Amino acid sequence: MASILDEYEDSLYRSAAAQHSRASVGIPHSGYVNARLEKETPIFNKQRIDFAPPEKINSLVVSSNQLCMSLGKDTLLRIDLGKPDEPNQVELGRKDEAKVYKMFLDHTGSHLLIALNTSECLYLNRSVQKVRALSRWKGHLIESVGWNKFLGTETNTGPVLVGTAQGQIYEAEISVSEGSLFSTNPDQYFRQVYTLEEESGPAPVCCLEIERGIEGKFFIIATTQKRLFQFVGKVPEGTEQQGFSSIFALHADHLPSFREFPASFGFSEIAFYTPKLRSNPRSFAWMMGNGVLYGTLDYSRPDSILSDERVWVYPSDIDITVNKPISIVLTQFHFLLLLPDRVKAVCTLNGQVVFQDMFLEKFGLLTRMIKDPTVQQIWIHTEKVVFRYHVQRESRDVWKMYMNMNKFDLAKEYCKDRPECLDIVLAKEAEHCFQNKRYLDSAKCYALTQNYFEEIALKFIEAKQEEALMEFLIKKLSNLKPSEKTQTTLLTTWLTELYLNWLGILEGNPSQRNLYLDTREKFRTFLSSPKNKDCLFNNRASIYELLASHGDTEHMVYFAVIMQDYERVVAHHCQHDEYDEALNVLSRHRDEKLFYKFSPVLIQHIPKKVVDAWISMGSRLDARNLIPALVNYSQSASTQQINEAIRYMEFCVYQLEETQQAIHNYLLSLYALCRPDSLLSYLEQAGTNPNRIHYDLKYALRLCAEHGHHHACVHIYKVMELYEEAVDLALQVDVDLAKSCADLPEDDEELRKKLWLKIARHVVQEEKDVKKAMACLSSCALLKIEDVLPFFPDFVTIDHFKEAICNSLEDYNKHIEELKREMEEATQSAKRIREDIQEMRNKYGSVEPQEKCAACDFPLLNRPFYLFLCGHMFHYDCLLQAVFPNLPAYKQAKLEDLQKKLAATSQPSKSHHRPKDADTISLGKGQQSREQIKADIDDIVAAECVYCGELMIRSIDKPFIDPQKYEEEMQSWL
Repeated sequence: MASILDEYEDSLYRSAAAQHSRASVGIPHSGYVNARLEKETPIFNKQRIDFAPPEKINSLVVSSNQLCMSLGKDTLLRIDLGKPDEPNQVELGRKDEAKVYKMFLDHTGSHLLIALNTSECLYLNRSVQKVRALSRWKGHLIESVGWNKFLGTETNTGPVLVGTAQGQIYEAEISVSEGSLFSTNPDQYFRQVYTLEEESGPAPVCCLEIERGIEGKFFIIATTQKRLFQFVGKVPEGTEQQGFSSIFALHADHLPSFREFPASFGFSEIAFYTPKLRSNPRSFAWMMGNGVLYGTLDYSRPDSILSDERVWVYPSDIDITVNKPISIVLTQFHFLLLLPDRVKAVCTLNGQVVFQDMFLEKFGLLTRMIKDPTVQQIWIHTEKVVFRYHVQRESRDVWKMYMNMNKFDLAKEYCKDRPECLDIVLAKEAEHCFQNKRYLDSAKCYALTQNYFEEIALKFIEAKQEEALMEFLIKKLSNLKPSEKTQTTLLTTWLTELYLNWLGILEGNPSQRNLYLDTREKFRTFLSSPKNKDCLFNNRASIYELLASHGDTEHMVYFAVIMQDYERVVAHHCQHDEYDEALNVLSRHRDEKLFYKFSPVLIQHIPKKVVDAWISMGSRLDARNLIPALVNYSQSASTQQINEAIRYMEFCVYQLEETQQAIHNYLLSLYALCRPDSLLSYLEQAGTNPNRIHYDLKYALRLCAEHGHHHACVHIYKVMELYEEAVDLALQVDVDLAKSCADLPEDDEELRKKLWLKIARHVVQEEKDVKKAMACLSSCALLKIEDVLPFFPDFVTIDHFKEAICNSLEDYNKHIEELKREMEEATQSAKRIREDIQEMRNKYGSVEPQEKCAACDFPLLNRPFYLFLCGHMFHYDCLLQAVFPNLPAYKQAKLEDLQKKLAATSQPSKSHHRPKDADTISLGKGQQSREQIKADIDDIVAAECVYCGELMIRSIDKPFIDPQKYEEEMQSWL
């Protein structure tokens, strides 16, 4: 047996397809490029199966990729299309003249019913090889079978419905046991449930279909040659296995609902389209006498699931008396009619023939057309050959049909992945809406197309549909790319102008208040849109000009806020005397520069609130930049105004701890002007250390002097250490204040005495109070009675000074006794020093011959040496080498100079003819000078022991290796 191959095509179509080998490329007006492939696969692609049957084909059925065909009289061929090279042949085992009338295969491809023309029925399960006769079915010519898709399995059909040529509907069930052999008869039961009738009596049951809707409701469709019946009812829950008798019982007394058509050509056939596996059919097509009844299935309807019905008459070239249709199959958008020599595909959307396939006479007359519901393949056979149709991209042109039917939503649904087609649909929908004066909908569609922008805009302008034009521009703007900046700018500016015009028209009409508010909200949404933000910001000058030209200050402020142009917002509020609003904007956005700019204006009108805002800003504001505003504000010299300025300056000084001199100077000026008590308190709190005072002393002194604040001036003089001036000024105010100033120069007794004399003179000469003058003597120990007496007039009697003079004489006596005691102590100290000197002259030390130098460890007596009281002994040159690096620079220079002088005195005279006396005198002078030089050198070198003296102490933190020679020393150790 030959295998079934998928790659062979009919030679007729192979040659026809070759004529379209050239690619075509076109650019439609929409701007999309429509590129077609060299060969576009047709929707219905036919393949001839490479199969030569040994006998003629009687019948063929396909389901779930299982194909069964009846060959000749007694042969059955079964093929699993997943394994086409492994066909299975079964013999029916009939010896009589019985022939196969029809075959029925269930949805699983497991149960095969074979109806014979002798009113018998055979059964074959996919898992067995033996055909079994259904004894209960004998005597009935089977016309149709309604399979149970809900309970059927590979071993059990569940309750099914069987229609006969006599019009009876039977309910039956077929079951097989596990394994390859039947343990019992496969037919469980076979009972009649209903009889279909037409006007003339019972009619053959051409088709049966069982479907289940919502809420457990079942729909049974049964057709005769002219009528279509519907049986609707519920099967009690849990009793589905008992069959559908209860549904038919509901119509025992009255006919069920049915559709009837007068014409008939002796048979009918109904086809269903199921979009997905194991789902309910969505549409149906009933081939009857005068045409095809097409409609959808709506399972939510109570009595009938048939919906949207329409009758498509047969094409004009079909004469039902000569070449009437044989079979019908239904796809998503087409139904295919099988004629004796051709196949016609009719679109269910418009009833037009979209495909026709002629078959050659050599193949014989077409017998049957069926569809595998699981894989959506269509099979056609004659007595000699088998063909198969693949349905590919059936919906490719559906969009165009829906578009022509003005069903634009469906058209867009079926071309959403094809932008060039979608653009055509949108343009057609936009034009349709425009013609029907649905301008807003038209604008929305036009904005999504690639039609010329200018043409569409002019179209709405000519129709005076400004609102639709705005909608079009908005949609067009939302579809622009970020790179299209010029187009974005154009649309944004144009929309702003249109919005302003529209708002201007609506604002003056009270009856359109709601529309005005709605439009205003849309305009604000447009201005605040994040997508338009960059464009509006870059062109904000133009937008401001538009807003200003329309006098729309409200939206100018709104736009400025969106652009964060708060300077313009604050300026607007200030111009309209809305100072509180201006301050609220400043406080909300906390921009320091704006505070500096607008504070001079705001503080003139709402000073307290402005100062509160400054304080809330804290250290973010530089108070120096606010001083001009405060100065202008306080020039009116109002106490309330000055108090606000003082409040902020005190906050800066005491809370923020500002150290800027300008701030402290300004606070001083305010204190001097309005609060002298606070002035002195501030000065005292600032302290008396000039390095820690933040105000300008000279400025403060001049300020206090101008306003006559003498106490403050005295304090400043004290800080400046001008004690004489402080005392002079204090004497004009308070003697006690002058006394406190006179005691300040603690380290300068002469100055203190001078200051106290000033106080005493003032007390004597100005106040003429002798007792008070005497009190000054007791307050200052530096003053004596003789210092004060010249200030008194001559007529003052000595009685006033008796006590003071006595006290002074006693002090002198005590001082004399103290001096005597000090002189005696000095005499004793000098005597002890002379004794120590004499003792030192007689002190000596002994050196043993084996003693060595403490520095070089060589015998000490080989060269001149030094012996120290601590016991250390050094050669002269060793000691010089140890001491010289640790000497200060000036001593090093002096030592080098002395060594040069010593070397010069030790050189012999170059003259040999000088007189003897002269040489003697010269030698004597040289010897004296040499001894002095050596003594000076000893004073420097041998002043102290290099190990026990201060030199050793100072060398504690000196590194052992000179840092400048560290690298050299380190390399020498490597």
